[in-house]
Amino acid sequence: MFELYLITDRHQTHGRPLPEIIQAASEAHVQAVQFREKDLPLRDQLTLAMEIQKITKRYGMKLFINDRVDLCLAIDADGVHLPSTGLPVTVARKMLGPGKGIGVSCHSLDDVLHAEAEGADFALLGPIYDTPSKRKYGAPLGIDYFKNVKEVTRIPLFAIGGINESVLSEVFEAGANGVAMISPIMKAPHVREQCEIFLRKIAELSPD
Repeated sequence: MFELYLITDRHQTHGRPLPEIIQAASEAHVQAVQFREKDLPLRDQLTLAMEIQKITKRYGMKLFINDRVDLCLAIDADGVHLPSTGLPVTVARKMLGPGKGIGVSCHSLDDVLHAEAEGADFALLGPIYDTPSKRKYGAPLGIDYFKNVKEVTRIPLFAIGGINESVLSEVFEAGANGVAMISPIMKAPHVREQCEIFLRKIAELSPD
């Protein structure tokens, strides 16, 4: 199982092509990426996802498609990542089969338990810390909330929202199986070097 989950946002790359960012992250040995460009028309998503998939396959990086099970099937990606209010995991599993991974974005204990009961492979919980991209989901849940949820769930649980190098120790001490990031990598002036810093720190902190 991967421990650093990169989520794409081509609007945060400072004008650099998204495949360039994924290439640099792959070279640093980031093991999983969620393709999340939902404001693009579907055909444009398909074209861009296929371009990124050429990179992920070359480096053995897992590629998850945000929300679109049809797009995941179209390019035979490694899995899909669902919003908690989206397609039920049970339905996605029926469509994708047992060989694909399914993650779910969650914003509460109930969301996580529901995702687990439906058979999700892992869940993201957040926002844990304040971050502009997640303010629409309300106040940050906080690290104590994350720890409490982790204690009662069995599936791998990732922290998202305001995750950066300064909070990694706290997050992994709370039992996180991994972390999900957008802007700290998408915006990094030197993506490969920044990913390597994160991965070294995570390797020091991870119980595995």
